[in-house]
Amino acid sequence: MTSGHPDGTTAAMGPRLRAARERHGSTLAGVSCATGIAPSTLSRIETGRRKPTLEVVLRLAEEYGVSLDYLAGTAPAPAPAPERPAPARRTSGDGKTVLPLTPYVGGLHAHKHVLPAVEEEPGRPRRPRQVSHEGHEWLCVLYGRLRLALGGQDLVLAAGDVAEFDTRTPHGVANAGPGTPVEYLVLFGPQGERPRPRTPPVPGPGAHQGLSGPRPRDSTGAAPASSPRPDSGSDHDRCSGAS
Repeated sequence: MTSGHPDGTTAAMGPRLRAARERHGSTLAGVSCATGIAPSTLSRIETGRRKPTLEVVLRLAEEYGVSLDYLAGTAPAPAPAPERPAPARRTSGDGKTVLPLTPYVGGLHAHKHVLPAVEEEPGRPRRPRQVSHEGHEWLCVLYGRLRLALGGQDLVLAAGDVAEFDTRTPHGVANAGPGTPVEYLVLFGPQGERPRPRTPPVPGPGAHQGLSGPRPRDSTGAAPASSPRPDSGSDHDRCSGAS
């Protein structure tokens, strides 16, 4: 902060006026045309060889869109942004790490889950322990392969695969890719809340009709067969060629 003496305050305005002009993207000639102040006068003010009058300061502050406090060097420093506490990580007994992404209470809860790498077991892998409770769950695999035991089904989901189910159905997960961890996102609605798609799925070029991503695999890694589906083109597509 500069001295409170008027002479010291006006003398220190030169560098601030020049900085304000440069941020504004204006030349001395342009400011002169807009304010009626001679370019030579503006130059002497900016270099400290001339003290500006209050009228000149007001005119330049309006032109540059800055406050008088800024030009006088008395503007308070901006308050630092409050630091958000880092979300608390939770680690379960099986080594799974859960990172909460939504600190609020109620509605959909988002978490990132990480299952550690496991050693490859000979023979058929052991089925994950299943639990059931109120709510609705949506999960998406980000990395690795996730084994999902859902009721009587055994599914293996790869990166990009999505599963959605009522959590009253017994369910459990495990790492299906030995040697690498698996990461996945979970959206959980304790009262049955669930994501609501607002746009229809748009299959990409060459995609399987009606599917917009990789298909879930069974416990052997194969995708389940599906029956052919009828053309789902819109009325506009079907009618666009009619004459």
